[in-house]
Amino acid sequence: MHLFLWGVLPYLAAVLLVAGTVWRYRYDKFGWTTRSSQIYESRLLNIASPAFHYGILFVLVGHLMGLFVPASWTAGAGLDEHAYHLFSLFGGTAAGALAVAGIAVLIYRRRTDTPVFRATTRNDKLMYAVLLAAIVLGMWAKLAHSTPSEGYDYRETIAPWARSLFTLRPEVSLMEAVPLTFQLHAVIGLILFALVPFTRLIHMFSAPVQYLFRPYVVYRSRGAAPRKEKRGWERVDS
Repeated sequence: MHLFLWGVLPYLAAVLLVAGTVWRYRYDKFGWTTRSSQIYESRLLNIASPAFHYGILFVLVGHLMGLFVPASWTAGAGLDEHAYHLFSLFGGTAAGALAVAGIAVLIYRRRTDTPVFRATTRNDKLMYAVLLAAIVLGMWAKLAHSTPSEGYDYRETIAPWARSLFTLRPEVSLMEAVPLTFQLHAVIGLILFALVPFTRLIHMFSAPVQYLFRPYVVYRSRGAAPRKEKRGWERVDS
C-alpha cells in the first residue's frame, strides 16, 4: 500500500489528468464549461466566486513554491527558514480560509436557491466534496503541526518526494515519516487531480488567448456624423 500510494497513485492521477483532458477536448468541447448558473442568482455568486478563485489561486501558488522551490533557493533570495515558516503558516492559512469561505457560500447558494439546486449534478457534489476535503485537510495538517516559532518542515520530506516523481524514480521512503494528516492531504489532492478532466474544474485550462490576436472592434456613435433626413420629414421652422 505504501508503494502504491507514493509510487503508483501519482502517475495514475497524472495519466487520468492528461488523457482525460485530451479526451474531453476532442469529444466534449461543448461540455468544456463551468455551466454557469449566474442567470438564476448573481448576488451571492458575485461574492463567493471571487473569494474562492483568489483563495485557490494563492493556495496553488503556495503549493508550487513549497514543493518545487528548494530551501536553498529561498535562502539564497534572503528568506530565512523562520520567515518562510511564518509566511507559509499565516499566508497559507489565510488563503485556505478565503477559499473555504468561498466554497461554503457557493454550496449554501446551491442548496438554498431552487433553480441553482436543480442545475446541480452528482458530479458537482463530488467535486465540491473532494475539493473542500483537500483544502480543509491541508489547513488542518499545517495548523496541527505548527506554532509561530516552529513547525513540521515538509520541504525535507514531501517536497523532495514530489520532485522525485518527475525523474520517474519516486523516493517513496521519504513519505514514511510524514504525519498522517499530511499524507491524507496528499492522497486527496492526487484524487482531485484525477477528477479535474471529468468535472467543471476543467475550465481552469481554458484561457481566452484568441482575444489577444483578434482585430479591434470599432464602435461609432450615431451622433458622430449627421444623418440625412428622409423626404417628407423635414423640420418645419415656426
